[in-house]
Amino acid sequence: MPVRIFLVEDNPVIRESLTETLSDLFSVEIVGFAEGETEAIVAMQPLEWDLALVDLFLKQGSGLGVARAFKSRGPPRRLFVVTNYATADMRTRCAEVGVDALFDKSVELDALFDAVGELASSRP
Repeated sequence: MPVRIFLVEDNPVIRESLTETLSDLFSVEIVGFAEGETEAIVAMQPLEWDLALVDLFLKQGSGLGVARAFKSRGPPRRLFVVTNYATADMRTRCAEVGVDALFDKSVELDALFDAVGELASSRP
C-alpha cells in the first residue's frame, strides 16, 4: 500500500521536484497539494493521508498554522516540515505544535528521504 502524501508547498518547481523524486524512490501517492495555510487545512481535513510535507513559509499563512490545525492527528499520520529556515528556534516551535520532524531543504533532503523510506517500508 503506498504512502499517501499531501504536499503544502507554494513553489511549483519544488513541489514538482519532490513529487517526482518521492515517486521514483518509494511507493507513494500524492493525494493533494496546497499553496497556503487555509487551503491546506480545508483540503486535508476530509482526505485520507499518511504524511503531510509542509513548507514553513507559504503564499498565505504558514506551515506552523497547518501543523497546529492537525496537532491532535495521532499516529499513524505524520507531519514533516521541509524548509530553508531550519534554525534551532524554529525546530523548537515546530515541536511545540506537534511537527514530527523538520528537515532543512538545503542540507537534509537525504534524511527526509530516509524518513519517508521508513514509512514506506512499514506499510502493509
